Amino acid sequence: MAFNLAQSAAAAASLAPGTPRCAPAPAPASVSVRKAGSAPSGSLRLQRQACCEPSVAPARPVACRAAAAAAVAERASRRSAGVPVFVMMPLDTVKKCGTALNRRKAVQASLAALKSAGVEGVMVDVWWGIAESDGPGRYNFAGYMELMEMARKTGLKVQAVMSFHQCGGNVGDSVTIPLPRWVLEEMEKDRDLCYTDQWGRRNCEYVSLGCDAMPVLKGRTPVECYTDFMRAFRDHFADYLGNTIVEIQVGMGPAGELRYPSYPESNGTWRFPGIGAFQCNDRYMLSSLKAAAAAAGKPEWGHGGPTDAGSYNNWPEDTIFFRRENGGWSTEYGDFFLSWYSRMLLEHGDRVLTGATSVFSTSPVEISVKVAGIHWHYGTRSHAPELTAGYYNTRHRDGYLPIASLLARHGAVLNFTCVEMRDHEQPRDAQCMPEALVRQVGAAARAAGVGLAGENALPRYDGTAHDQVVATAAERAAEDRMVAFTYLRMGADLFHPDNWHRFAAFVRRMSGAGSCREAAEREARGVAQSTGSLVREAAVALRS
Repeated sequence: MAFNLAQSAAAAASLAPGTPRCAPAPAPASVSVRKAGSAPSGSLRLQRQACCEPSVAPARPVACRAAAAAAVAERASRRSAGVPVFVMMPLDTVKKCGTALNRRKAVQASLAALKSAGVEGVMVDVWWGIAESDGPGRYNFAGYMELMEMARKTGLKVQAVMSFHQCGGNVGDSVTIPLPRWVLEEMEKDRDLCYTDQWGRRNCEYVSLGCDAMPVLKGRTPVECYTDFMRAFRDHFADYLGNTIVEIQVGMGPAGELRYPSYPESNGTWRFPGIGAFQCNDRYMLSSLKAAAAAAGKPEWGHGGPTDAGSYNNWPEDTIFFRRENGGWSTEYGDFFLSWYSRMLLEHGDRVLTGATSVFSTSPVEISVKVAGIHWHYGTRSHAPELTAGYYNTRHRDGYLPIASLLARHGAVLNFTCVEMRDHEQPRDAQCMPEALVRQVGAAARAAGVGLAGENALPRYDGTAHDQVVATAAERAAEDRMVAFTYLRMGADLFHPDNWHRFAAFVRRMSGAGSCREAAEREARGVAQSTGSLVREAAVALRS
C-alpha cells in the first residue's frame, strides 16, 4: 500500500525456466482477458550476489500453444479500445461468518450503477480469515458465491484477491478481519511464526515467509495452505472462471502485497514518512540468514540484521546504515544483507506463485501480484523505506526488474499502486517521487515482458487525480498502456452526485484510451442522469 500515502511438481519439472505461461483459449467477445506477457528471449538476471541466487521454480505449465497464441493476439487487439476500469468492493463485502453479503441491497444497486457507467468489473478480497475460519480445509464461500452470481447477472467481471493477510493495521483498513482462528492458535504456540523486528516486536498480519516450507500449520506448510485454499476456490467457482472471474490476484504479504510488514500503522508503530524497520528476527528467518552468512564465508554476519538502521519513524540521515555518505547499505556487508533479505522475498513470491499457477494452469483467468508503491525517500541514495520492505532498489540498483522477471516466469501481471499521485503533492522534505517510481516500475515491466496494471493508493474523487491516472495509464501508445486499472474504492463517497459525475467521465476517458475530456463529460452527464436513482439508493444503503 502506498501512502500520502507441491501438487504440480512432476508436471512442472519437465519445463525449463522461462517457459511461457499457457494462455487460455480465446474468450467470447463479452469476456475481458488481460495481457500478461511471457518472459522475453534471453534470461534477465536478477541483480544480487551469486551466493544469494534463489532456486528458480519452473514456469506455468503450457497446455496448448495454439490457444495461447490466439489469446495473445486477441488481447493485443483489445488494447486499442483503452484501459478497462475495475472498482474495489468494500473490505467487509462478505459477512465475517462467510454465509452472506453485508448490505446486499447496497451491493446490488452499486453494481448496477457501475455497469451503467461503463465499468468493466469489480475487485473483491476473498479473505482467508473468513472462508477457512472454521478449521483447516473447511471452506465456506457462500457469501462470495452470492456476489459472483450477482456480478454475472449484472454483466460485470470480477478480480478475486486471495487475501492471506489480516485486514486491519494498514492505511484504509476500516474493519478488522484476522487470520483464521486455527492459524492464530499456532501463532500463539510458536511466536516465531510472526514477523519480528530487532526489538522483538511481533507482527502477525501474515505468516512469516521464513517458515514457508515448514509444516507449522496443523501439519501443513503455509504455502500448502495457500495452494489448497486456491484449489478449493477454483473448484467451487469453476463455472465462473473466465466468464465472470477473469483474474486471480495472489496475496503475498501484508495488505496483499509482495513485501515485508516494515511499516505497520497499528498501535502507532509507524507514521508516514518513516523509513520502517527490517523484519528478519524470527528464528526461521535467522536460521536462513545464518546459513547464507556461513556460505559467504562471513559467519559473523549471520546473527541478525543491521543494528544501526534506526527505527520505524527515523529518516535516512538519522541513521548510520541508510545515510547518504558512507552508509552501511553501500558496504560489502550491506550488499550481502540486502541481497539475502530481498532474495527471501523473491523466493517466497516464487513459491506462492508456483502453487497458484499449478492450480489455475488450465483455467481461463489471469494471475496477478501486487507490489507496493513506496515513494517516500525515493529521491535519496539509499531508498531506505523500499529496502526495509524487501525491495533492493537504490540510486544505483534496479530493485523492480528482479520482481518483474519473477512474474514473467509465471506469466503474471504486475499490479502497482500510487498511480494517481503527483510529485508536487507530496512533502518535499521527504523526497517523495511517486511519478518517477511509477516510471521505473513501468520500465521494469516492459523489460521483463509482463503486463502492468495500476491502482490508486488513496481514495481520490477529484479531476486532478483522474487526469494523472489517465495520463499514466491510458494516454500512451497501445503497447505501453496499462492492461487495467482498479479504482479504490466503492463506498458512499463515490456515489455522491459530484464525485459520481467525475468518476463516470473518468471511466469514459480510460475506456476510450484517453479520449478528450469534453466528450467524456458530455457522456458522463447522461450517465449521471440515467443512474440517479440507483446512485442515491446505493449511497443511502452504504451509509446504513
